[in-house]
Amino acid sequence: MLFTTRIAGVAPLLLAAASSVYGATTASTTTTTTTTTTTTTGQSTFEVDLNKTASVKSAAKTIAKHLISYYTGNQPGQTIGILPGPPPDGSYYWWEAGAMWGTFIDYWHYTGDSTYNAVTQQSIVFQADAPQNSFMSPNWTASLGNDDQGFWGMSAMLAAEVNFPLVPGEADWLEMAQAVFNTQAAPDRHDDECGGGLRWQIYPSNAGYDYKNTIANACFFNLGARLARYTDNSTYSKWAEKTFNWIRDVGYIDKNWNIYDGGHVPHNCTDINKVQWSANAAIIIHGVAIMYNMTEDAEQWGKPLSGLVNRTLEFFFPKGILVERACELTDRLLCNIDQHSFKGYLLRSLATAALMAPDLVREPIVKAFKTNIEGVIDSCLPDGTCGYRWNVGKYDGDVSNGPAGQEMSALAAFTTYLITEEHEAVKPLVTNNTGGQSRGNPNAGGTPATVMSMSELTERDKAGAGVLTAFVVCSILGTYFFLATGIGEVRSQN
Repeated sequence: MLFTTRIAGVAPLLLAAASSVYGATTASTTTTTTTTTTTTTGQSTFEVDLNKTASVKSAAKTIAKHLISYYTGNQPGQTIGILPGPPPDGSYYWWEAGAMWGTFIDYWHYTGDSTYNAVTQQSIVFQADAPQNSFMSPNWTASLGNDDQGFWGMSAMLAAEVNFPLVPGEADWLEMAQAVFNTQAAPDRHDDECGGGLRWQIYPSNAGYDYKNTIANACFFNLGARLARYTDNSTYSKWAEKTFNWIRDVGYIDKNWNIYDGGHVPHNCTDINKVQWSANAAIIIHGVAIMYNMTEDAEQWGKPLSGLVNRTLEFFFPKGILVERACELTDRLLCNIDQHSFKGYLLRSLATAALMAPDLVREPIVKAFKTNIEGVIDSCLPDGTCGYRWNVGKYDGDVSNGPAGQEMSALAAFTTYLITEEHEAVKPLVTNNTGGQSRGNPNAGGTPATVMSMSELTERDKAGAGVLTAFVVCSILGTYFFLATGIGEVRSQN
């Protein structure tokens, strides 16, 4: 998914653009009371008064309206919940819609505008695929990675944390997040290759199954941390700690807090692809901030959080403007459709980190947000169409790989900018003990033993788990037989 260019839907071609070839030009970062952009098309300017909350929210509203225009799942004959695709039926892979609905949940949380709540609810519920509700619909098997599933799970988790309105008669948001976590914590997702860690792809038949990457494990770590905080269940936090330690021990995070992409199982994950993506940093920083907030452990989580945030701001915000350095080069743009959305995830995660650990990281994050927003404003047209490059001082006209990703990132920039306003109260993330409405189901996803420590299991539980494991293994082998032989496959007629 995220950090590769897919060929025929599944084959990974890793992009490794050296940071040394990058040289940035930036728009002015001088803060003024009213910031405007002058377009090159003769249209009126996109005006935002950064000192007025209402003006920032109005800008976000304009961009949100433009973003939702790319969604066609509510039209006759289209699939509910997804952006047009996946290829060759459209530009977008399944996972990106899950990330988009998370962006809209944050939009509601920061601005209070409920315009898109109903379509967001409908989409997440539909794609959760009841009754398991683990976002593993057979429709997406050919390109389903642990990261793809993880992004939908993180959006469901966000819905629980911000008390996004529940849908009567459907599984609640926490249950969906738990279902994703449980399926990813199940023994069939883990092995001893490279000393542990999740593989990129879920199914062995998918290209990329031999790759253990940061994003798959970052999503799992992120969910574990957030579930631990919300439920006060130590099993989740143990998984989170174990996963984070593995990411560091295998070398995907180095001593200077650079975060790399991954390695291949045949090489014992030592052939580390040192390309750096903002989305990797986003998901890890978010999880570490949650663990620090929950434990207040300055050594175990505070030190990594400060190191990760400072290095991320240094690397991805040259001259104060956010740049996707691996593919956003000075002389050309190599970013694919997936990668056009990454900036938004980093901004949203940094905002959460600032709120979860204000004593450690709020100051540098707020400073970065205040300089970065100038470039974002300059990149947008009056109708809310925003470009990808925020450091060129104008709308860049980049629509070849998107443009939903560009809009998601711009929307995130405006909504998260609201944390910089001292007088603007942002509601805290809730838990089961602080008003959370999602009650959840620890057995969600069909693997109840994964959220219980072995000491909590009775002999009867263990025996039952053995029977269930045998049944699941047989079912999986049967499924692979059908996939390999084509028996029962319904083929489209051309």
